[in-house]
Amino acid sequence: MSDSFVKWDAYLTVASLSDIGLRRTTNQDNLCISFASNMETWRRRGHLFIVADGMGGNAAGDLASKIAVDSIPHLYSKLLDGSPVEALRRALIDANAEIYRRGQANEEFQNMGTTCSGLLLLPIGAVVAHVGDSRVYRLRGTTLDQLTFDHSLVWEMRAAGQVSGKGEFFKFGKNYITRSLGPYPEVQVDLEGPFPIQPGDAFVLCSDGLTGQVTDEEIGGVLASLPPSEAARTLIDIANLRGGPDNITVIIVRIQHADLATTGQPGVAAGPRKRAVKASSWVLFCTALAVAALLQLLNVPLPGVAVPLILAFFGFVWIFVQVLRGLNAVDGPADGSRLGRGPHVRVDCSTSGWGLVAKLREMDREILDVIKERGWSYDQEHWRQLSSEVDKAVDEQDLAAAIRLSSRATTFLMDQIRRRDPGGTTAVDLGS
Repeated sequence: MSDSFVKWDAYLTVASLSDIGLRRTTNQDNLCISFASNMETWRRRGHLFIVADGMGGNAAGDLASKIAVDSIPHLYSKLLDGSPVEALRRALIDANAEIYRRGQANEEFQNMGTTCSGLLLLPIGAVVAHVGDSRVYRLRGTTLDQLTFDHSLVWEMRAAGQVSGKGEFFKFGKNYITRSLGPYPEVQVDLEGPFPIQPGDAFVLCSDGLTGQVTDEEIGGVLASLPPSEAARTLIDIANLRGGPDNITVIIVRIQHADLATTGQPGVAAGPRKRAVKASSWVLFCTALAVAALLQLLNVPLPGVAVPLILAFFGFVWIFVQVLRGLNAVDGPADGSRLGRGPHVRVDCSTSGWGLVAKLREMDREILDVIKERGWSYDQEHWRQLSSEVDKAVDEQDLAAAIRLSSRATTFLMDQIRRRDPGGTTAVDLGS
């Protein structure tokens, strides 16, 4: 393969969509998609995808998430000395410092913050860096894995064995974020992976505007049955039809080509490891020490010996700093063991598809009632054709086709409504 510029469409399919929802006046979500320029760069640095969900009054949340998605790719591209995993972690930490600095500099932006979930696709596998409750999933076949741990009150307490994850406290606690970028000068970044990559795998990054309204089983069913662009649109439509109380952002990445698959057992130590100390540092230290010793043997007065001794001292200090950096680097042990404890949730989507089809068809009936009540015109012939195709797939018990066609029918009706609201809100709330 050539290492010149690569058109990645043949290797992976990516779709992204962000929607304001039905209850918000601004969209405080932001996203970023950063492809490697060529195959060699991908081998070294991978592809980077980020979703950030801002928090704070007025424009503060939007600013925080915008700083995150703008600064993290830039910082990551500049941090070339360490491993890609350590560079991504460092980029999130530095972005946190910048958001905090901007917040402290302006009273209107104080305490602003943002969740942030970043996905790196590398030859060693998929690596996630994560703060907050925006999620990263991987779908393989009919199994959906949540690769991230929600930094929310209920998830933290459930992990500590203090709550069961049900009841009124669960509904409150899952929206109370325990960790984000920006409110404090320091932040702890979770690292997960690397997770193996196979052709056909699909990764989803999303804000809680989606996961608060759409179940994991539904996400998996839609993702398994539709191409990424249609899946992203359908998932956002479902969230809006259930009230759309928050901004909704989705990135979907589907692996198409075996060249992006993980070879062998993935591990963060795969490939060349970072040296703890640069050879030039040892050369400076040893040379200065040798010169000082030689001058001492030649009975050179102390002032003459002082210069190489000072150089040797600074060389030693620099070696010590590099050793500390090496100890703190998240490059992984030599046995290639994994970072984090993910997947944190695993869902089998194979048995839940018919329930999704039934829910979509019920939504369609309610949307049609709204359209008729408001006297709006729509392409009735096309709608009858779509309905007939859905009925046929159901009769033939073709689940994948039924989900695919039901999703397209729902999107068709939502498009009829969107034509009357060019601003982007859906103007229909069917509740849950």
